[in-house]
Amino acid sequence: MSAPGEERKDETGVSETGASEIGAGAEGGQAGGFASPPCLLHELDPAFRGTLPDPQQALDVARWRKAERERLLAWRAGLAPAERSAGTAAIAAGLTSLLGPLRGRVVSGYMPFRGEPDLRSWLEGVWTAGGRCALPVVVRKAAPLVFRLWRRGEPLTPGIWNIPVPATGAEVVPDVVIAPLVGFSRDGYRLGYGGGFFDRTLAALAPRPLTIGVGYAAQQLATIFPQPHDIPLRALVTERETLRCPA
Repeated sequence: MSAPGEERKDETGVSETGASEIGAGAEGGQAGGFASPPCLLHELDPAFRGTLPDPQQALDVARWRKAERERLLAWRAGLAPAERSAGTAAIAAGLTSLLGPLRGRVVSGYMPFRGEPDLRSWLEGVWTAGGRCALPVVVRKAAPLVFRLWRRGEPLTPGIWNIPVPATGAEVVPDVVIAPLVGFSRDGYRLGYGGGFFDRTLAALAPRPLTIGVGYAAQQLATIFPQPHDIPLRALVTERETLRCPA
């Protein structure tokens, strides 16, 4: 896994970054997950397109994002199992360090899809530490996600794109939302699968949870060309570093 260059770290070992520190790019990806920003939202929800100041610019950005998504997903699919496992372990350790005590907190994770870091063991550790875990559920197109409690061993049912979701868990409002990255920029913007669910959800939640993107360092992009509807994450965790993003 290639990685960005060394970053200045604060006293906790967490890198400090700003919009002026945008790094260099990675490799490529395609469509089909959940909890994602509206990279191709004009294809899914035409009414949303009217919020963009320049329709041609929006179309150009959508085409660029689609190409980058395909490139990044192809790279991630090619990771060797040992490399994927080591990267996932490092990401889990980064999350533990970043979040601190978990007792009483609700943490939303995700079911791994198309080579995403598999954090299910880490999520089970949240329960052991006195927290609770939830998974995001798509209830319908163009609607915010809901979050249902889930613990390993509890029943799952196929959701959109056949991603498993809790069959019976109670709906909760998470304190922390962990979102898998297809790509990312160091100012906190996330390239997802193009469904639009993630930003819709954040816009609907008050207060807004702590949002953390997880992925591999090689998925870094110089920019995702953020549009008015894109909501930045508060932190990013890769196998190489943890970044606190501008608020």
